[in-house]
Amino acid sequence: MKLFRKVLIANRGEIAVRIIRACHELGIKTVAVYSDIDRDSMHVRLADEAVCIGPASAHQSYLNIPSIISAAEITDAEAIHPGYGFLSENSQFAEACNRSGIIFIGPRPENIRLGGDKARARQILKKKGVPVVPGSDGAVDDIEKARKVIKKIGYPVIIKASAGGGGRGMRIVEREEELERAFNTAQKEAHAAFGRDTVYIEKYITRMRHIEVQILADHKGHVVHLGERDCSIQRRHQKLIEEAPAPGLSPKLRKKLGEYAVKAAKALRYRNVGTIEFIVDSEDNIYFMEINTRVQVEHPVTEAITGIDIIKEQLKLASGNELQYRQSDIKFTGHAIECRINAEDPETFTPSPGLIDFLYLPGGPGIRVDTAAYCGWTVPSHYDSLIAKLIARAPTRQEAIIRLKRALDEFVIEGIKTTIPFHRRVVRSEKFLSGNFTTRFLEDF
Repeated sequence: MKLFRKVLIANRGEIAVRIIRACHELGIKTVAVYSDIDRDSMHVRLADEAVCIGPASAHQSYLNIPSIISAAEITDAEAIHPGYGFLSENSQFAEACNRSGIIFIGPRPENIRLGGDKARARQILKKKGVPVVPGSDGAVDDIEKARKVIKKIGYPVIIKASAGGGGRGMRIVEREEELERAFNTAQKEAHAAFGRDTVYIEKYITRMRHIEVQILADHKGHVVHLGERDCSIQRRHQKLIEEAPAPGLSPKLRKKLGEYAVKAAKALRYRNVGTIEFIVDSEDNIYFMEINTRVQVEHPVTEAITGIDIIKEQLKLASGNELQYRQSDIKFTGHAIECRINAEDPETFTPSPGLIDFLYLPGGPGIRVDTAAYCGWTVPSHYDSLIAKLIARAPTRQEAIIRLKRALDEFVIEGIKTTIPFHRRVVRSEKFLSGNFTTRFLEDF
């Protein structure tokens, strides 16, 4: 099996640490990049080499394509892993890597562009027989077209940025008098966040589950799925807790989700690692939502129930290796749940950067913590507030929850506020314990 000799990680925090560890286990040398404020970060300490690429501002460092390409060239890195966030879904970055003779560890630029054009992806998959939420056939560029679409599908609707993500450029509209303002606001947000004001419209399903399927695809078009994850517990479209497998699904529904995910990946001619996201309504209807063209924050829960290292698979696939698995080779065992630990006030969710003056990480059977935090590290205010991911695995969901409760009670971070107290409340709630919840979990909590 051929592998890279040296990989640059164009990211920071826990995902950079995660990628460095996978590289080292495969015998691959690593290069970290960092902003001047991240000089003492854990990913810098763990990498074989490190290059400063600019000041604290992400636009001058982690989003600075010329600086990152230069860092790869001067360190003789053969490939760049973008992690998640930052440039991970930027087709121009993938193309810049290709032009420089550096391999982008991820899908092809055309896959990224299509993943970023959700309206077009909907059109393609609808033609291929993958169910999509009733709505517009492609982008909607003016209010009159919006009204025509809504006349067919009825209120409530959701307006979404075609290049969107993280809830930006997204507006729910309950009635006609709200439409014009919501439409204009969504367009403005989309342009500000993604540089394009293109939006599309879908019927808004009020009671739904957000379920995604992990896929692997090689350069010859072979595709397998690694099962589904339930990501329904969210705040403002930002995921808070994820688990695999999704609780309460019938074997028939679970099978259909996997089949649709593979069908979608093949229809889009997808390569490398990705995630197909679906909506499942209260009557178990499945609808395609979007494709994420990168590794997901929540990938550890899938690793926990399959035994497959998704980051290593990314590295192998990008090196030109074929998939080592057929679908029948993928075995699912046990249950896993992940809590995203953010440096935020657990009541208001406002960021809480600052010095960590005491840190104790939980351990014991079935517990994994992915983090770049350490005692004496100052959490900067310039980047995403995620500082750790706590994953509990056990033979059953009930046992995984018991382990998760114990680990959350052991987890101590002092000096800053974190969302640990919030997670402690959630995992003890009757709604969570039942496994019967939707994306409106927090409204009902």
